[in-house]
Amino acid sequence: MKKKLGLSQVCEILLRQNLITKEQKDSILLKEESQKNKLAKLNAFKNNASELICKDILPSDIIIDLKIPNQKTGEGYLTEETIMRAVSDMLSIPFKKIDPLDLDIEVVTKTVSKAFAIRNLAVPIEVKNNELKVAMVDPLDSEVLDDIKKVQKLKVSPVISTKSDILKTIKEFYGFKQSVIKAEKELVTPIIDIGNLEQYSALGNQGGIESTDKHIQNAVDHLFSHALEQRASDIHIEPKRNESIVRIRIDGVLHVTYTMPKVVHNAIISRLKSMSRLNIAEKRRPQDGRTKLKTMEKDIEIRVSTIPVAFGEKVVMRVLSPDILFQDLERLGFLAPDLIHYRKFLQKNHGIILVTGPTGSGKTTTLYSSLRTLASSAVNITTVEDPIEMVHEDFNQIAVQPAIDITFASILKNILRQDPDIIMIGEIRDHETARNAIQAALTGHLVLSTLHTNDAAGAVTRLVDLGIEPFLISSTLLGIVAQRLVRSICPHCEETFTLTGEDFETLGFSLPADIRNKPINLKKGKGCRHCRDTGYRGREGIFEVLSITDEIKNHINTQKSSDIIKQTAQKQGMKLLRENAVTKILKGKTTYNEVLRCISQED
Repeated sequence: MKKKLGLSQVCEILLRQNLITKEQKDSILLKEESQKNKLAKLNAFKNNASELICKDILPSDIIIDLKIPNQKTGEGYLTEETIMRAVSDMLSIPFKKIDPLDLDIEVVTKTVSKAFAIRNLAVPIEVKNNELKVAMVDPLDSEVLDDIKKVQKLKVSPVISTKSDILKTIKEFYGFKQSVIKAEKELVTPIIDIGNLEQYSALGNQGGIESTDKHIQNAVDHLFSHALEQRASDIHIEPKRNESIVRIRIDGVLHVTYTMPKVVHNAIISRLKSMSRLNIAEKRRPQDGRTKLKTMEKDIEIRVSTIPVAFGEKVVMRVLSPDILFQDLERLGFLAPDLIHYRKFLQKNHGIILVTGPTGSGKTTTLYSSLRTLASSAVNITTVEDPIEMVHEDFNQIAVQPAIDITFASILKNILRQDPDIIMIGEIRDHETARNAIQAALTGHLVLSTLHTNDAAGAVTRLVDLGIEPFLISSTLLGIVAQRLVRSICPHCEETFTLTGEDFETLGFSLPADIRNKPINLKKGKGCRHCRDTGYRGREGIFEVLSITDEIKNHINTQKSSDIIKQTAQKQGMKLLRENAVTKILKGKTTYNEVLRCISQED
């Protein structure tokens, strides 16, 4: 007879682990049949709604539906993960929280069929040293392991996971894989990739898949769902010689998630171009577009950029969530004294505020969050962007279009006739834009913009390099903010360790004199399921805020070097990027490894 993990056995495990009482166990067992009938009806309804479900009613399903209080913690109800971890402990079989980024799509989808995986709630997750690991909800079901072993001729070992994780993995991996495979099969003739520079000599008739094909649409939908679920900021689709790979950027770091047959790459690109109103036929020139995804919770802006590379067209999509771009200023990562200075800049009626830093340092988030703070029915906010990052009804947003002579420089003259109070310029990159921004500030407008410089003091030198007279800079500039983004320590797995002040300073940091000779307590992330074992979850800013005081103005007018401006600002209380980074490390917000990765010694 097939051995299965029953409700009685699971309840006994929970009782032994003090997660439920004897009375609760008896009550659960009494309600077993009625709960099974109830959940079976619910599954039938879901089945009609085309949801991915498993017909079997598991012990964990019954316990979760009954909302049994967690006796061990005294807080909340028993969750699916708590139940399965208890089973894992009692059976001495490892528990595995499935992270899609760790899985190989070939291992998951080519080992067992989708029907087999759903029927048995079992997903192969890893092959290592001739051993196949299979995530299961019922590790006592030896028949499933035997069936896989017969087909794969490998040693098979179970790990315990949750039903929801397994079904999500099946939906994500088999859904994407099946869509790609079906699309690949619909090719009538082998495709010759004219975008591949290595194959330019092999031109001829080619067959392709329409970008409107339902399988391609499904594959693209899976890509977006996966990226949003993983909190990705960017999606890269990159053609290689024999395949196409998908990478997503999470907390500033890229991860490979999928590989696709080369033959479907063009169809995926065409689908994305169609969604973002780009020219599908144009494959030789870079293009930029945008689209919007409607999810259950919010609308997500997707900024699409295509560019021809050696093996075809590469697409990079920036995922823009309103939760990230529009934040309270307190949540951006400013230390208290810096936030006070920055708020003072924003309270001025006219002048220029500059935010500086390299690409990807969070400048746009700082500007958008600042504009949202300033937005009200009493002020007219106009922005000029290349491109518009996120459409917001409180701002009048203008997209740069050089083809019809709408540039940062040219449009500023027109904006001044639109009676603005606050102007945001996406980037000051040439003399004319800088000149018009200065003119707008001189005529009574508050101007916010960005520059690409390494530190705050360097922005003054950059404006001089662009041809702006020093006296105009000193009379209009209110303040400069330099920033970087660092990954935050995961709150779910943070742990404390001790380092001597001397050892800490050998890493290249300076400590306050009062703690230099003492042991200091620092934090790091151990790595857990919430952070995909990286030890980091989310990012926050590190800032350097330079106020333009009378002494700084005098330095600008007399064309002193940026080093002298920086030294004067430090004497007046400005904290450098590196000093603020040390404060963040000592407060347990980030690690010294992360700061060293993001901030150079020169910064």
